[in-house]
Amino acid sequence: MTSKKAPKLDKRLVAGTALRLLDDVGLDGLTLRAIAKELDVQAPALYWHFKNKQALLDEMATEMYRRMVADADVPADATWQERLLGANRGLRAALLGYRDGAKVFSGSRFTGIDHAARMEEQLRFFTGAGFTLAQAARATTTTYLFTIGFVIEEQGMQPPPGQSGEGFDLAERAARLADYPLAAAAGPEIFQDYEQGFEEGLRLVVAGIEARYGIA
Repeated sequence: MTSKKAPKLDKRLVAGTALRLLDDVGLDGLTLRAIAKELDVQAPALYWHFKNKQALLDEMATEMYRRMVADADVPADATWQERLLGANRGLRAALLGYRDGAKVFSGSRFTGIDHAARMEEQLRFFTGAGFTLAQAARATTTTYLFTIGFVIEEQGMQPPPGQSGEGFDLAERAARLADYPLAAAAGPEIFQDYEQGFEEGLRLVVAGIEARYGIA
């Protein structure tokens, strides 16, 4: 008789397992105990790698970033506007690939320096396009924060991936706001067709950066 051999634990294995579990249990239900059970190890074994849940979230966000960058394809002749649009479309798509993906990413700190090469390349491109370093950092950070915030709201209003359910009840909202016709009528613009809403909002941010810094 042979016994099942426990996997050799490392941070990436644990983070990958946590990302798989995330779709089933959501961020609130994700615990080190649940991950340990999935890996068929005792929970204390995970504390050798992660001192708390935030440390795990940091590694999960880092693994999400690795996967996102691996799938990224930036045309060599892209303008700075196209780079911002493409990078944030890719970020949104990556976050939507996981239940509560934006919440995992928000406030997490990347482990290691996996992100440094891409960040260096991006800032070098922007400063070469006429931005100061401060402007380049502000432009890229502002679009990033818009995307994170947008997807947090989007995922909060929609059923988790692969699960049935209704989104935000616009009819019920309109009925409650019947005495405020403009606010009621704005509901579909805010809570419907998130794809179009994200694209329009992102383009507004990019246009604002162009107008603010005067760099076409």
